Amino acid sequence: MATEVTVPVLGESITEATLGEWLKQPGDKVAADEPIASLETDKVSVEVPSPVAGIMGEHAVKVGETVLVGAMIATIDAGDGAPASAVAPQPAVTASPAPQAASAEAASQQAPAAGDSPAALSPSVRRAVLEHGVDPSTVKGTGKDGRITKEDVAVAASSKPVAAPSPTPAVAPSVATAAGGRNEERVRMTRLRQTIAKRLKDAQNSAALLTTFNDVDMTAVIEARTKYKDLFEKKHGVRLGFMGFFVKAACMALKDIPSVNASIEGDEIVYHDYADISVAVSSPGGLVVPVVRDADQMSVAQVEKTIGDFGRRAKDGTLKMDEMKGGTFTISNGGVFGSLMSTPIINPPQSAVLGLHRIEDRAVVVNGQIVIRPMMYLALSYDHRLIDGREAVTFLVALKNAIEDPTRILIDL
Repeated sequence: MATEVTVPVLGESITEATLGEWLKQPGDKVAADEPIASLETDKVSVEVPSPVAGIMGEHAVKVGETVLVGAMIATIDAGDGAPASAVAPQPAVTASPAPQAASAEAASQQAPAAGDSPAALSPSVRRAVLEHGVDPSTVKGTGKDGRITKEDVAVAASSKPVAAPSPTPAVAPSVATAAGGRNEERVRMTRLRQTIAKRLKDAQNSAALLTTFNDVDMTAVIEARTKYKDLFEKKHGVRLGFMGFFVKAACMALKDIPSVNASIEGDEIVYHDYADISVAVSSPGGLVVPVVRDADQMSVAQVEKTIGDFGRRAKDGTLKMDEMKGGTFTISNGGVFGSLMSTPIINPPQSAVLGLHRIEDRAVVVNGQIVIRPMMYLALSYDHRLIDGREAVTFLVALKNAIEDPTRILIDL
């Protein structure tokens, strides 16, 4: 008897998702609650668990298709089944020319069987392995439970030494070859990327965006971090970074300038007496902004632990939907990627976003003397409908003062 696997409830107002990849193939042994598929929603990736133990049945949906909440995507057959390595190769799930089907089968044979490796390859990864000519046994997986992702394959391919060209299989339909060997590839935007694009454009269309800049001397924070980082990590079990200082400094500045922490709803301004700080972190599918709730009530150590946990789970794709909702103010650190200066875009319905950038030694004048100091540019983008220029500048100055003299954070000054 077969048990249907349906799309679970994905969160408030989310009615559909895109099937990202199959984690189990027909014939694979499946345990109860074991993930069998990955769905891409507007915000995060969600794994679909098996409702029962048994054998993976046929896939009812192809990778890349849109599915509604409650729709059946596969079946689980009763029984213990044979090991995955003993199961005959499955036919291609999409109609394609014979050469491509043969290539897909070859890729499947190259991939380690699920019974032999904890990082069994999904169809999309198998295709990436085939296209890049990478030996999957040499790729270190960074996905959940050590699974190999498409990004892992791309990184491995980029680090391969250049070798003589070898015969290649038929090119996928999404790649067009023009005269002179110039190629074009069309890849469907992920649901997350589509949502990011829509929200950013909506923000530009609806808000009166303006950015103001300042710079900050990072000497005091760097010295404090250097002096206490070992003791901090020993006591709290997390590294002392810069984000803890900036989050706490921002919370203090938000209390002084409440309009920066407010939002517009219709013809009303909503002021918040709490600070829920959205922190932009990078994930394989794009930028996501989990929320540090009540950051104003946290210690620096609690902030660092929370952000560190968000970063790890964003990479694994295990952030929860509720962790992405809300937020009254956003901090985005482009400096980790080497950005010198930028004009970040607000995250509606928030009214402001703080952009951090790389630290570099620059010549500055201090007490009439030219000295070399580690400096960082700060950028505050804000909705001018709600926040005046004076308030934006005052906010940045308050933040700058707290960072340049961290004692202010301790005594709330």
